[in-house]
Amino acid sequence: MTDFIFPSASPRFPEVGRLRTRLLLLAMLTACAGGLAFLVDLPVARMFRIGFLPGDLRRLLDFPEVAAHGLGVAGLIIGVAALDPTLWRNASGPWWLPSATLVRFLGATYAGGVLVNLLKALIIRVRPRAIDLSGIDSAFDTFGQAAATAAGATGSDVMSFPSGHSAVAAGFAAALAARYPHAAWFFTAVGIGGMMQRLVSSAHYPSDVHWGAALGLFGAAIFLGPGRRGPSVPPF
Repeated sequence: MTDFIFPSASPRFPEVGRLRTRLLLLAMLTACAGGLAFLVDLPVARMFRIGFLPGDLRRLLDFPEVAAHGLGVAGLIIGVAALDPTLWRNASGPWWLPSATLVRFLGATYAGGVLVNLLKALIIRVRPRAIDLSGIDSAFDTFGQAAATAAGATGSDVMSFPSGHSAVAAGFAAALAARYPHAAWFFTAVGIGGMMQRLVSSAHYPSDVHWGAALGLFGAAIFLGPGRRGPSVPPF
């Protein structure tokens, strides 16, 4: 899958090619999967509410959550910039002015999260941790003011759809994989781990995670585009 989106850096793949198109296609497929996920939202949410995973595995999934949290990702980006000065160094302007490369990297990472926050302001959905799942027959019964009132949920507990963490995780993974394609498999795995943590912690339903990831990929597609591949020539 990572070779389909981010072809390996080798003589056979000298160009990024249709990166934006591929990211948009993956976003569409993820959104479609999110539609189907409504069918399993409640069973999966109930499964994680009863703590079906062993404690050690649950704790292990807490680590990649840092790569999905907005502030955590900001810290990781600082680390990436420290290791790779070409990410932020502005060769044609004052040192304090962010480079176009850094702007695109940040945009790819956070654009999906911004879109998610706009939707959260319009859509009410009660998080799995804040509602009695045993009395619900349909995943769509978790939406709307009536569901929030019945559950007595307020604040962030009625902002389940879509998942902001998943959007940031997908955007960050896409940005990293586009710039450092040799480790695309690792960034993808960490991003998926961060999304899984949202399910395990009963913060989101599967459909929330899928739609959040789709928006993250869509946001990344806006800022990432075609360019030369290779160890000495970054893709953006």
